[in-house]
Amino acid sequence: MNAALGTAGVVLGLAGSLLGAVTLAVGLRGRRAPLLRLGRSYAFLVLGGAVLATGAMEWALVTHDFSLAYVADNSSRSTPLVYTIATLWAALEGSIILWSLVLAGYLVAVVHRFRDRLTDPLVGWATLTMLVVAAFFFALMLGPANPFETVVGPVPTDGPGPNPLLQDHPLMAIHPPMLYLGYVGFTVPFAFAVAALVTGRVGEGWLSVTRRWTLLAWGFLTTGIVLGAWWSYEVLGWGGYWAWDPVENASF
Repeated sequence: MNAALGTAGVVLGLAGSLLGAVTLAVGLRGRRAPLLRLGRSYAFLVLGGAVLATGAMEWALVTHDFSLAYVADNSSRSTPLVYTIATLWAALEGSIILWSLVLAGYLVAVVHRFRDRLTDPLVGWATLTMLVVAAFFFALMLGPANPFETVVGPVPTDGPGPNPLLQDHPLMAIHPPMLYLGYVGFTVPFAFAVAALVTGRVGEGWLSVTRRWTLLAWGFLTTGIVLGAWWSYEVLGWGGYWAWDPVENASF
């Protein structure tokens, strides 16, 4: 049941991303305002798919549905509830679900923020770019990083749980989402940069449009880095506040 619902959410998100991107591309090419309005409406379908996939995985984790390989590999009945919920981002496949959810949220926020500029090519190309990025991540979940793959053979009655280092501090529930809100948030200025290049509007206009979005993403990422440094300081063997390891350097 959870596998079917989750997969349906992923398919819905991918379909919404592709349909929206194609509709916007045709509308932008032919300067057809009705298609531009229709293309942006697919953002809500993408968000709906992401919410459905996230909800299905979280329900599978909370109810210990070990028929899902992700749950069997990363959760256990003895894991405290807060860390069971946080297990969503404890491994690659679940992290991509969270990434897609955050991206879909930003996509809808952009569509809502610029709802009065529905026929502006700059906004149209930026939205199209974000839809293409969303399609990439949803496609990953239907291919090499499928979080809803089921267990082959007998369904286990319990699992090993998350890495012990990931369930000994409450920051596990806060730090990764903060980083993701920062990482994914930079998709917005990236999308408008692409749109500025495509439309030839490379002046100051697109920079002023994305300033607040950039500061928002920067704020989330900075918060994530500070929380990560605090977490690293309190966990024995992680090198204090900053050990210059690849994960810390990448976020910085």
